[in-house]
Amino acid sequence: MDYIAYDRAHRRVWVPAGNTGSVDVIDVTTGKVSRIEGFPTSEVERRGRKRTLGPSSATVGDSAVYVGNRGDNTVCALDAESFQKGACVKLAAMPDAVAFVASTKEVWVTTPSEKAIVVLEASAPQTLTVKTRIVLEGQPEGFTVDDSRGVFFTNLEDKDRTLTIDLKTHQVSADWPSACGDGGPKGLALDRALDLLFVACSDRVEVMDVGHGGKELSRIETGAGVDDIAYLESRRQLYVGAARAAKLTVASIDGHGSLKLVEAVATAAGARNAVVTEQGVAYLTDAPEGKLLVVSPSGPP
Repeated sequence: MDYIAYDRAHRRVWVPAGNTGSVDVIDVTTGKVSRIEGFPTSEVERRGRKRTLGPSSATVGDSAVYVGNRGDNTVCALDAESFQKGACVKLAAMPDAVAFVASTKEVWVTTPSEKAIVVLEASAPQTLTVKTRIVLEGQPEGFTVDDSRGVFFTNLEDKDRTLTIDLKTHQVSADWPSACGDGGPKGLALDRALDLLFVACSDRVEVMDVGHGGKELSRIETGAGVDDIAYLESRRQLYVGAARAAKLTVASIDGHGSLKLVEAVATAAGARNAVVTEQGVAYLTDAPEGKLLVVSPSGPP
């Protein structure tokens, strides 16, 4: 499991379940799990080990959820209410992250192997077509979107850089050093009101001042194995799952961009990539065990 998504309108967590060839949808109110089957898978060999690839990323649109599938290099639209599968579009390379951009009715798809972002037209929620392709100087990793300012944020993992891309012109408008080191930057999150960008490194999170050239304001150590991160702006709280450290770090941010530890919760080896509900309940992927861990505020899993 990689990128999961939270649908706030329907209070559901969407979990692309990789090698099972399915997407699981969890109702956070009732705990009911619905399974959407029939996604193609494929087998690859990496470092002498065989892996089965399938659906691996999701993003929530207006009335659709878009799922990226590494099994056949497609992105598919699913009805957010009925779960009915709509149109799919096949890409030239394996999709990594998928991000819905509300202001332009587009889905941006990072394709690290070709150092690019593919922009899909999604003005009709159940249809998808390739609109354009943004070529970058490195491998894009992670994303967050600021619709009000017309900016898409991503990292270049292999270059240790963080980029801003104009949503209309598709041009890189800023390029900042991430200072993550050899592991490179991972996930991203944004406080739109404070104009602060959270950049995840493999063992910490840094805070950048977007309005002042990406200046680093603070950082917090989280333990090793960080990938994607989640931020709940209504509470000004950051949620960081560290897979190798088996820990969820919850931190608060003040108006000056200073991070402070709220709590550190023991999770499980491999637990990462949290999404969070309005109530501050975090859902983390535990891919080694094929589970989601649910962490309530100020409480154990």
